[in-house]
Amino acid sequence: MAVERTEELYRVLVERGYPEDLCSRIAYDYMNTDYTATRMLGYLYRVSSPKVRDLVDEMLAILSDRDQLVQKKEAERAQAAVNEIYRNGL
Repeated sequence: MAVERTEELYRVLVERGYPEDLCSRIAYDYMNTDYTATRMLGYLYRVSSPKVRDLVDEMLAILSDRDQLVQKKEAERAQAAVNEIYRNGL
């Protein structure tokens, strides 16, 4: 599924007239997961023709959100392990 969303993102970016090198970098290097590609597609469908600067800003914001989500999940797993140790001991 992620490959399909990435391909769709690339296609939409190219159709909007952005340089192919930029489209390729965004779709395949940075927005190559289901979560990030879907978020970027949502942005592109809401905003008709963002400037390149705005497009890159949105990409960075999406990546930042993803990183925060990953950190939160890691912290939750670590806390669950600590709680398990408190409950059952080592």
